[in-house]
Amino acid sequence: MLYGKYQFRCQLENGAVMPFYKGSTFRGVFGHALKRVVCALKRQECEECILKNRCVYALVFETPLALEMPEGSRNSSPPHPFVIEPPLTEDTRFPQGSFFDCNLILFGETNNSLPYFVYAFDQMGKIGIGKRVNGHRGQFVLKKVSTGNRQLYSDTDQKLNQSDATQYFSFPVNHGNTEGHSKDVSRIRITLETPLRLKFKNRLKADLPFHVLVRAMLRRISSLFSIYGNGEPELDYKGLTRRAENIRVVDNALEWSDWRRYSNRQEQSMFMGGMTGAVVYEGELAEYLPLLEFAEKAHLGKSTSFGLGKIKAEISS
Repeated sequence: MLYGKYQFRCQLENGAVMPFYKGSTFRGVFGHALKRVVCALKRQECEECILKNRCVYALVFETPLALEMPEGSRNSSPPHPFVIEPPLTEDTRFPQGSFFDCNLILFGETNNSLPYFVYAFDQMGKIGIGKRVNGHRGQFVLKKVSTGNRQLYSDTDQKLNQSDATQYFSFPVNHGNTEGHSKDVSRIRITLETPLRLKFKNRLKADLPFHVLVRAMLRRISSLFSIYGNGEPELDYKGLTRRAENIRVVDNALEWSDWRRYSNRQEQSMFMGGMTGAVVYEGELAEYLPLLEFAEKAHLGKSTSFGLGKIKAEISS
């Protein structure tokens, strides 16, 4: 499966006021700007539009309308092919002239639509972001786009070079190969860098047994590869989940965090919540390292397109 992570470097032209967690704000303005850029039938609802199966906006933001899960899939609805990682600072006020970075993660052939997304970010700057102050939102200029240490775009020449900007992910057919990893990995610390929303037995709670984390990773891998890769990887789903039940929690510093976001679609404020903090697991963990490495890049749980579910895994002694 193709994977790309792009960093958008922006500079504010006037002051901006943003919420504590900024993912919903960035996702909302990004969607508005992208629709403005690509929508051919401006007054047509996506559900009724004959172009929805070819439209970049519909494929990205109205994914269930544009795509269907393959027959026999473990998942009922296709995932969005993107994740926005907003600035993770807790600051809410940004002065004129200040810089901020926002990452855009793309899966599969959606990477080929990067020029649309770069132009949408440029338009986001003109629309403005955050709360209105004196009648204006925080407007900004897109200064550059890069991946890793390589610059793809700058505002000086306004040319985009996206060759070799993606990487390819795959899993071994016979998963369990721990080549490149110590076979005696026995302790791992998982830090939740953004809130993680996971449902287990139809409940959201601040509790993360290792088998629940593994189920979430396998579900994410299955859904993304089914739609944006070459099909669901041949992993030992049942065995990985069963063996995960033997992994112990030895240090739990997780808590539940609630915050409020405004939904433009529903025209109301909504409470969101998720797990934050860190947890340490102990047991035979080596075979789970490839899953964790992918989860670090792809995010986990609900509302990943807001940037939720960003994790960091560290082998500890």
